[in-house]
Amino acid sequence: MIKVNKKLKYPSVVVLFCSKNHMIFTLCINRKKPCNHKKTTTVYMYSTILMIGTPGSGKSMLASRLPTILPDLTFEEALEVTKIHSIAGLLNEEKAFINTRPFRTPHHSTSTISLAGGGRVPKPGEVSLAHNGVLFLDEFPEFNKSALEILRQPIEDRTVTISRVNATITYPSDFMLIAAMNPCPCGYFGDKKHHCTCTTAQIHKYTSKISGPILDRIDLHIFVEPVEYSQLTSNEKAESSAEIKKRVNKARKIQVERYKELGIYSNASLDSQDLNTYCKLDDTAKKILESAFTKLGLSARAYTRIVKVARTIADLAGEENISFEHISEAIQFRTLDRQIFG
Repeated sequence: MIKVNKKLKYPSVVVLFCSKNHMIFTLCINRKKPCNHKKTTTVYMYSTILMIGTPGSGKSMLASRLPTILPDLTFEEALEVTKIHSIAGLLNEEKAFINTRPFRTPHHSTSTISLAGGGRVPKPGEVSLAHNGVLFLDEFPEFNKSALEILRQPIEDRTVTISRVNATITYPSDFMLIAAMNPCPCGYFGDKKHHCTCTTAQIHKYTSKISGPILDRIDLHIFVEPVEYSQLTSNEKAESSAEIKKRVNKARKIQVERYKELGIYSNASLDSQDLNTYCKLDDTAKKILESAFTKLGLSARAYTRIVKVARTIADLAGEENISFEHISEAIQFRTLDRQIFG
């Protein structure tokens, strides 16, 4: 059962991902000065992210800016993306080769077949068309429940299998899921300036549209606060996407070099059996993770995802091992769902 407390104060991240070391998403709105901390982290490819915020807080805008700071496609990745779009019949003479990361934004009325793929001769759906890129699902709870549940396999296995009478086809679907939603039907639950008109039952019905298995597969739970007027009208220069992207590519090179023998490009693609080899925790980090695992009732999947996020934080801090600071920051992004959905 959901426990709703209308006096609840959400842990918030200004705009998005503005903690000291982790995930600067965009600095052009809510940061008056560029963040030049040497340990500032960038986007964790291919993480799954749930943004929760009131209407107009900038969730959709933030998601649309994400492609501008993602690491460049490798030639091998570009070939994979081009093949999938060719099968789907989306290439033409003007666009015969895709060398930028896909950004797919299906409407919440999208059917299960459109999302996963299908047809008499199974063609790629949105989860495959977003391969090596971003799948943005706005108004997350408004999607058909069966369509949301179909995301389980692609998120976990990075492939989707479509079975029909004529054939069974498996397409790649290694994408970065960005989901956005309001905290309640009226949109203002927890907002400081607006009164929420929803009942406890209405909020429960709304949030229960997202199942536990789907929520467990989401790495980062972020509450997006509205932008203040003074920040919108500020003339101070903010850090550009191009500058942020330099850090992204630098971090990506570290990961590509580390995993060159495994044939993967990012921490997110690391299999569970390789965690102990590439994601070593110091003693203090192990203790804090054990405590969080017990007190928060985390699953084995959540444990794995927290360690991968912490590995990325440590990478951009230039650390070989994962310390207390890195693991603590990764854990904080798994706590929001316990307050809204738990």
